[in-house]
Amino acid sequence: MEGHVSPGEYKDVVLFLATAGVIVPLFRRWRISPILGFLGAGVVLGPFGLGALSDAFPFLSSITIAQPDEIAQLAEFGVVFLLFMIGLELSWERLRLMRRWVFGMGALQVTLCLAAIALAGMTLGLDIAPAVAIGAALALSSTAVVMQILTEHKRQHSPAGRATFSVLLFQDLAVAPILVTLAIIGRGGDGEAFSPSLLLLAFAPAALGVMILVAFGRLLLRPMLKSVARAKSEELFMAACLLVVIGAGLVSALTGLSMALGAFIAGLLLAETEYRHEVEVTIEPFKGLLLGLFFLSVGIGLDLSLLAAQPWAILGMAVGVVALNATVVFGLGRLFGLPWRGALEAGLLLAGGGEFAYVILSAAMGDGIVPRPLGQMVLVSSTISMMCIPLLAALGLKLGGRKTGGQGLAPDPVPAPAADPAEAEAPKVLVVGYGRVGKLVGDMLHRHDIAWVAAERDPKLVEAARRAGEAIYFGDASRQEFLRRCGLETAPALVVTMDAPEGVEAIVATARAMRPDLTIVARARDARQAQRLYELGATDAVPETVEASLQLSEAVLVEIGVPMGLIIASIHERRDEFRKALNRPEALGGRVRRYRRAQEN
Repeated sequence: MEGHVSPGEYKDVVLFLATAGVIVPLFRRWRISPILGFLGAGVVLGPFGLGALSDAFPFLSSITIAQPDEIAQLAEFGVVFLLFMIGLELSWERLRLMRRWVFGMGALQVTLCLAAIALAGMTLGLDIAPAVAIGAALALSSTAVVMQILTEHKRQHSPAGRATFSVLLFQDLAVAPILVTLAIIGRGGDGEAFSPSLLLLAFAPAALGVMILVAFGRLLLRPMLKSVARAKSEELFMAACLLVVIGAGLVSALTGLSMALGAFIAGLLLAETEYRHEVEVTIEPFKGLLLGLFFLSVGIGLDLSLLAAQPWAILGMAVGVVALNATVVFGLGRLFGLPWRGALEAGLLLAGGGEFAYVILSAAMGDGIVPRPLGQMVLVSSTISMMCIPLLAALGLKLGGRKTGGQGLAPDPVPAPAADPAEAEAPKVLVVGYGRVGKLVGDMLHRHDIAWVAAERDPKLVEAARRAGEAIYFGDASRQEFLRRCGLETAPALVVTMDAPEGVEAIVATARAMRPDLTIVARARDARQAQRLYELGATDAVPETVEASLQLSEAVLVEIGVPMGLIIASIHERRDEFRKALNRPEALGGRVRRYRRAQEN
C-alpha cells in the first residue's frame, strides 16, 4: 500500500534506544563513564563489527546499524546542543575574563601541535599541504567527549577544567579558519593563485555570520522567549528553544562557520537573560540523547578492517598523537600557572583526537589535498585516540590525587584561572514566587544583607524584577533540575511564597527530597494546608488566615492600651499553640534551641 512504512526502517532508531536503555544505567552502576559504553556499542553494531559477519551469519543483520551515514548526520546535533549548553553556563563577561587562556594557551596549543605533527609528516615524505591538513585535524581534541567527562565528574569549574575548556573553545573557533584555508589551498591546486585578499574575502562571510547572530540575538531572543513564556505552554517553550539552537547553528553553517559555534554564541546571548535556567532544563534531555548518538556514531566509524591491515602504523600514530598533545598541554599549563596536577589532568584530557578531525579530513580528501587511503588511516587513528579519552581522564584524576567515581569530587585548593566573580559569592537563599509576598521577603533579606535569588513563572513579574536589578529567573520550580540550577544544593534556606496550594506542595516535596537538611519556609492558605506542608517536610508553614488574625489582634490590643511586651508574648504563645495543634511540637523545640544558641553566641 502506498505510504506504508516498513517496521524495518525504524531498526536503527530502536537499536540506539535499546543501547541507551541498557548501557547508561549499567555503566553508571559500575561507576564507568557511559561514553565508553556508547563507543564500544558503536564498534559492535557498526558495519565493521557485527555487520562484517552478516554475510556468513545473515541473522546478525537484524542487530547491526544499516545506515551509519544517516546516524552520523543526526549525531552532529549532539555537539551542537553541547556547545549551546556550554554557552548558557558562560556569559560575555566571564568569556572576557578567560581571554588569556582562550587566545593564549588555546592558540599556542593548536599552533604547536599542528606544527609538530606537520613537521613529522614532512619528515616522513609528505608534501606541506597534506602534512598541514593532517596536523590541523589531529591537533584538535574532542569537545563532546571531554566536556561530558568534566560534567560527569563535576570538574568543569576546577582550574584544570577551566583551562581545558578554554583550549577546546579556541579549537572550535579555529575550525572555520582551517576549513577556509584548506579550501583556498585546494583552489590553488587547480591553478588559482593564492593571495591575502582572497583569504580575507573567504573569511568575510564568517565574520558577517557572527555579527548577524550577535545582532539578532541581542534584539530578538529575549522578546521572543518573553512572548512564548506568556503563552504558558511547555510545548511551545520547548519548540522555541529548539528553534534557537538549530536556527543559530544553521545561520552559522551558511556563513562558513560550524553549527556548534553558532549554537555556542546563541547560548552566550541567552546566558544573561532571565530564561537561562528554564532553557537549560528544557534542552538537557535532547543534549544527552544526541550526545549518546554522537558517541555511538564515532564507534561505528572505526574501520576494523583497516586496523587489522595496518595495526602498527595506525596504533603508532595514535600513541604518538596522544603523547604529543599531552606533553604540549602539560607544558603550556605549567607555563600559564596551573599546578602540576592540574596541568597533567588537562594534558591527559586533551590528548586524544576530536570530532572535527572527520570534518577537516573529509574536506581535505574531497579537495584532493590528502590522499584518501592516508586520510582513512588518520581517521581510524584519531578515532582510537578519542576512544581512549575516558581512560586517560580517569588516569589524570588518579594521578592528580582525586577519586574517579564521578560524584562529589573535591575542588582544587588553588583558585581557578578565570574565576567568575559570581561563583565566589556565598550561597543564596532561594525565594520561589515573586509576587507581593515574595517582594517583601526579598526586601527583608536585603535589609539584613542576606544574598538571595528568586524564581517565578509569571514573565511580567520576572521582567519587572529584572528591570529593578533583582536576581530572578523564569521557570518551573517544581522540577529538580531547575531548583538545582538555581542553587538549591548550596542554599541555606528555601522560601516558597506562591499562592497556588498545589504548586507550593509540589515544590516543598521536591526540595525536601533533594535536601533533607534544608530549611524550608512555605506560605499556606489555611491551617489544613499548613498541616499538609508539615507532612511534606516544611520546616515552617505560615497560614495566611492565622497570621492575619494574629496581626489584627496585635493591632487592636495596641490601640486599646495593652503593654507591647505582653502583646508580643501572647502573640508568640498563640503561634506556638497553633503549631502544637498541628502535631508539630518539634517546630517549637527547634525555635527554642535556635534562640538559646543565638543568646549563647
